[in-house]
Amino acid sequence: MTDFQPGYHPGYTNTAGMPGHGGFPVPYVRASLGGRTVAYLLDLAFIFVFTAVLATAIAILGVLTFGFAWVLFPILGISGILYSAITVGGRKQSTLGMRMLGLRVVAPESGRPVDFLTAAVHALLFYVAVSTFLLWCLDVLFGLVRADRRLGHDLLLGLAVVRD
Repeated sequence: MTDFQPGYHPGYTNTAGMPGHGGFPVPYVRASLGGRTVAYLLDLAFIFVFTAVLATAIAILGVLTFGFAWVLFPILGISGILYSAITVGGRKQSTLGMRMLGLRVVAPESGRPVDFLTAAVHALLFYVAVSTFLLWCLDVLFGLVRADRRLGHDLLLGLAVVRD
């Protein structure tokens, strides 16, 4: 489609054949910052449960292997990143908190799913920003001033959180 044809939107791929967007370009279905915040607060509870299950599994495996598996305990430090990578990089493209609010992570122009590695880096950048007050303020500022409500870590990786 060229720029003189009706319905042309520069920079946007026709998403009519892609599920979940109803044929609209992705910017029309952006998630709100409030929805993303509530989803994150819900995910904190899910990450706590995920970490507890992982710690229990490592402890039991450690007993069965006479302590050898206890070297896996440092994995608990990145359990939030693992949780996000598994869920966002999975088939449903969203964490459990995002699913409860009808949100998912996609490539903004095409609506394509996110792979496991990109989801892990997205989570890592988010947690680095959240752990540093100044970076967190800058990250949120991007979302407040941009019409599409994409945060700084979304922009760095070329991702968007959208409503289903």
